[in-house]
Amino acid sequence: MHEVKQLMLHNRAWAMEQVAEDPQFFSRHVADQKPVFLWIGCSDSRVAPDHFTQALPGGLFIHRNIANLVRHDDPNLMAVIDFAIGVLKIDRIVVCGHYGCGGIKAAFAGAPTEGPLGNWLSHARNVYCDHSSEIDAMPDETAQVNRLVECNVRDQLLSVAATAPVRAAWAEGRDLMLHGWVYDLRDGLLKTLLEIDRNTPLDSVGLPERVLV
Repeated sequence: MHEVKQLMLHNRAWAMEQVAEDPQFFSRHVADQKPVFLWIGCSDSRVAPDHFTQALPGGLFIHRNIANLVRHDDPNLMAVIDFAIGVLKIDRIVVCGHYGCGGIKAAFAGAPTEGPLGNWLSHARNVYCDHSSEIDAMPDETAQVNRLVECNVRDQLLSVAATAPVRAAWAEGRDLMLHGWVYDLRDGLLKTLLEIDRNTPLDSVGLPERVLV
């Protein structure tokens, strides 16, 4: 119960601080939202995009799941993408992975294979199978997992590109850009892996250059 009370107290203190600095802080956001980015990231509690990008409320439309996977059989995410592009008119979509991802570590290890978590991570295990020669060439397990993180961002970004809302936006000539990024827990920095736009030949998108140093 102590933790619950702490959260509630911090919330009240934060709300009072915002109003003290800007009396219109909350009223500005009541009517509507106009985010610039759709952010598809990992559920990891250490990776909070609105925090490490210092995005203001209303700047990011966020979807998070274990290992930042883009599955076409996930109605939640498909609805998010449809709403972001069709209703919010967002033209910048980010898929962001992070080094040290627990979901990717589990997928690399091949477990679990059953239950909801096992079913979910099967998609990440497929990424490993598709790029095993590249990943297994890394010098140690840590480097292998981190390369899988990068390969996973690439594959999930291509999965975003294959969704109906994205294809329709490109067919209309919209300047919709897809960004593949990775977050480094060691220094708090975002690093670019790849970008895709309507002129990118999707069947020739290779693996990204390694950015972990």
